[in-house]
Amino acid sequence: MSVEQVLRQFELERHLKQRVAYTKVIEEKKACHCEISLKEPFQRYLKAKGIRLYSHQCKVIELLRAGKNVIITTPTASGKTLAFSLPVFEKVVEGASALYIYPTKALTNDQLKFIKEVEELAGLQLFPAIYDGDTPTSKRGEIREKARIVLTNPYELHQVLPWHAKWQRFFKSVKFVVLDEAHRYRGVFGSNVALLLRRLRRVCERYGSNPQFVLSSATLANPLEFSKELVGLDFELVSEDGSPRGRKYFILYNPYFDGKGTLSAHQETAKLLELFVKNGVHTLVFTVSRKMAELIARWTRQNLKASNLPEHVVSSYRAGYLPEERRQIENALKKGELLGVVSTNALELGIDIGSLDAVIISGYPGTVISTWQQAGRAGRGLEQSLAVLVAFQNPLDQFFMRHPEAFFGKPHEHAIINTKNPYILSAHALCAASEFPLKQEDKKFFGEELSVLTKKLCESGLLRETRHGFVYAGTVRATELAKLDNISNEVFRVLCDGKLLETLDVYHAYREAHEGAVLLHQAESYLVKKFDLQNKVVEVTKMELDYHTEPLYTTDITVVNELRALKHGEQEVHLGEVSVTEQYIGYKIVKYDDVVAIRALELPPLSFNSVALWYTIDELTVKKIEEESLDLAGGLHAAEHAMIGVMPFHVLCDRWDIGGVSTPLHPYTGEPTIFIYDGYEGGIGISEKAAELFPELVRTTLQVVSECGCERGCPACIYSPKCGNDNRPLDKRAAKLILESVLRKLTSEV
Repeated sequence: MSVEQVLRQFELERHLKQRVAYTKVIEEKKACHCEISLKEPFQRYLKAKGIRLYSHQCKVIELLRAGKNVIITTPTASGKTLAFSLPVFEKVVEGASALYIYPTKALTNDQLKFIKEVEELAGLQLFPAIYDGDTPTSKRGEIREKARIVLTNPYELHQVLPWHAKWQRFFKSVKFVVLDEAHRYRGVFGSNVALLLRRLRRVCERYGSNPQFVLSSATLANPLEFSKELVGLDFELVSEDGSPRGRKYFILYNPYFDGKGTLSAHQETAKLLELFVKNGVHTLVFTVSRKMAELIARWTRQNLKASNLPEHVVSSYRAGYLPEERRQIENALKKGELLGVVSTNALELGIDIGSLDAVIISGYPGTVISTWQQAGRAGRGLEQSLAVLVAFQNPLDQFFMRHPEAFFGKPHEHAIINTKNPYILSAHALCAASEFPLKQEDKKFFGEELSVLTKKLCESGLLRETRHGFVYAGTVRATELAKLDNISNEVFRVLCDGKLLETLDVYHAYREAHEGAVLLHQAESYLVKKFDLQNKVVEVTKMELDYHTEPLYTTDITVVNELRALKHGEQEVHLGEVSVTEQYIGYKIVKYDDVVAIRALELPPLSFNSVALWYTIDELTVKKIEEESLDLAGGLHAAEHAMIGVMPFHVLCDRWDIGGVSTPLHPYTGEPTIFIYDGYEGGIGISEKAAELFPELVRTTLQVVSECGCERGCPACIYSPKCGNDNRPLDKRAAKLILESVLRKLTSEV
């Protein structure tokens, strides 16, 4: 049955029709082709594949031939890989080398297949090879000596750079560095990768090369700013798409259209998948967790079996599966043997799984970028396709249901990288010094802060000054000090029956692995039996549990150094360095949505330095709240929650990356104050960007609070799933007055 026939059921069936908040029709678009001069082998490849180049591909080729750095932000399946690979291969044939960096092994393997196909059809020898943690020792020397195209990931590159002398041949001839899915390099991980790339450029310079950089990315609000922050160089942007597309229907589907909902969003997702599969529509479902991927697949199979239909046509897919299991599922989906696959974001990236008819996104995945990446998996080609976003009952999901124009409009998210975080910068400066002596001229890679930094690191005994420059003097390998996906060097080991299950930084250990906590690992539940703070060991037992736990904690914030005040209209927003102290006092045991018990915890306070924005509330607003017998503390707390909830709409982050504190009287300001801070040691740039975008942030927050139909507050407006105070006190009406007052001072609109 066609996509159009399924759409007809959305119009005819009452249950479905009630829940459709909006349907966007993205019309078919014809291809815009171009002609460009290519050498005969590459013409032969294009002819064999029946490919005519699109306009954006020609533009990329021209810019790279002209020696420019390029960021490409055209949509999924628009041929970005071919666009940047042709000019790279031209230089490789002439004797140059290229480094391809991918965030996942699956993408790396797909790229290797593509390069080998080009070799075969074009009759070329490009000498590609994957070099990562799985590469056998016996093959490593040969790859270093012979490979012209090396495919790797940031973690392996981090380990390779200290051994640059063994890679002299490659680094001398490297002409291009390619980073695919570059939008994933943001926040803590992106800040680490940005400094890793500066170390790479420094090593290349040592061997006389100056490679061009190519970034392939999803659409961003700030692509040129982001690319410069990531690599440290200027870029040219290619965003105009010349590829064709079939008509796509994008449905915003709201299980909570009446404010309550009869089925959960997960159950609604399973019902939709059942409907699509019954009608022969090849469908991929994206879920928020491994556990939900398994459950939705199981529910759908049970429903199909109850209807006397084959259940084996639906499968789950997640990161915990063995590689051969995952390849088997990918191939079955590609061949059409599977009609439905339920996945985590493991299939979000450009892995080749063939064409699909539909995508169901169960819950807004946190960014507009990810939503479009996932929706783009349907309709690869000119066939009609369908994407459905199933809303959860939280602020951003419900905001999009009420304001589809906000979702379908221009990209709102700014990707954030902070190369000045003192903890991240120190770690990579030490790595650079271990690679070869660090000198003052290296400021061009690491910034003006390098002078002060080297002095501090010498005082701490981690650097030593010599006549050749600063050299690493630490006792452990420098690469161990720079963990790419977190900042803290304080790591807890999680053990089950004496075997290492995973590692957690100190912040996640306190929140997720305290004694009595239910820890989820690869969709399995484990009960924490012992939390050994002294030895940094967490002992767990695997158990089937029908409840989960949520920590309770209080947070205090102290302003250490006010950096600046930004004035938006008449409203001041302050930015500064802060000290955050979290005191974990207990945890809730939650069964379904009911709190069945509260247990006490005795842990020492957890303190870290970060960056925060804060703003104060004027006396007139406080007086009005008092006159209406509302709760000032509850209003501040509710406004803080709502603002954190909508921040990912404007800044590319997760609500779990941000913390907040609100108080009717803060010692530093002497006034009612709301603080929003980065939830990472040293800060990662979220608060700085939020302070710049403060008027838009307040406007969206007020819309979310004002438009929600509840009377006293709910998960769709002011409740927070991460509140350490158990969502108390909260006052929705007071929050609305506070936000209206702030917006009035910002823009005089209310």
